[in-house]
Amino acid sequence: MPRTTPPRPLDVAARFPELAPLARTAVRLHPRPGSPTAADSSIGGPLLWPAGEPWPTCPEHAGPRQWGHPPENVRQERRLLAEAWRRPRAEGADLLSDEERARLDRLGKRVRVPLSGPLPMIPVAQLYAADVPGLPGPPGTDLLQLLWCPFRHRDDHLPRTVLRRRTAAGITDVLPADAVPRPPVVGRAGYLPEPCVLHPEPVTEYPAPHELPGKLAGRVERWARRHGWDYQADLAVAPGCKVGGHAPWSFSDPAPMACPACGAEVRPLLTVVGGEWDAGSRSWRPAEDADHPGPHFLGPARSTHLDISDSSLQLYGCTRSYDHPHVRGLQ
Repeated sequence: MPRTTPPRPLDVAARFPELAPLARTAVRLHPRPGSPTAADSSIGGPLLWPAGEPWPTCPEHAGPRQWGHPPENVRQERRLLAEAWRRPRAEGADLLSDEERARLDRLGKRVRVPLSGPLPMIPVAQLYAADVPGLPGPPGTDLLQLLWCPFRHRDDHLPRTVLRRRTAAGITDVLPADAVPRPPVVGRAGYLPEPCVLHPEPVTEYPAPHELPGKLAGRVERWARRHGWDYQADLAVAPGCKVGGHAPWSFSDPAPMACPACGAEVRPLLTVVGGEWDAGSRSWRPAEDADHPGPHFLGPARSTHLDISDSSLQLYGCTRSYDHPHVRGLQ
């Protein structure tokens, strides 16, 4: 089923023509639970990986032992909570039984496991150009893959990330699923995505108010509030996982960013975030999900189960060369 973003409640560019040149196209990915294969675009699904290519690892987590959460324990915990929320209960009744609460306590404990080498990274996203209109990449490539270390690193409080751009047709010898290296533990449960299929949809975005020139931000925000809407949350930047568009500056002001290799401008490439909408951005909730009966944190808006410090991970790409390293940011 496709996902359709409702029209914006106000036509901000019609009221403020100076915004029109600042518009960008973003592709909302709309991840939903499924069973993607390596031939599909996905969040948390298997990757089309060449059999002869080494799998990325994190040298900063190389053992000989590592504390963390076993991935299967994380998934069991999610299933237990989902089943508890689905079943009917009387008003004021406990969500969990004593037995379930004890089981959750056991599942949530960290364990210490031996490592024979650097920790394997985990697949986070795979995007085919055939599915994602305008997917950035060098000529001849049609596949973008993201992996990360499932631990938050102390220097920037983010997971280490690896991007691969490929030509799918050139991968004839694919690494079998049972040969994919998997980490025995993850540092944060929210860094382990649930397998999701995607329903990409292009939308138009405008800069967050922090990035608007001069006094334009104040004029736009006052006008939106007079009509009962919030400029950033309802009219400018789409929430959720997406490709391209504008940066969702929120708890911090825009900071100068440049390509570490050449100093050129960088632009948003990929946004990875746990929620597709919340109470403050429900105007972006797809029409197909409008009748979801439960709170946003239990249903389709949280399909990936990602939680990146209650924020979004931003990956930026160099505007001069696809070969240059990407830049990461937390918003």
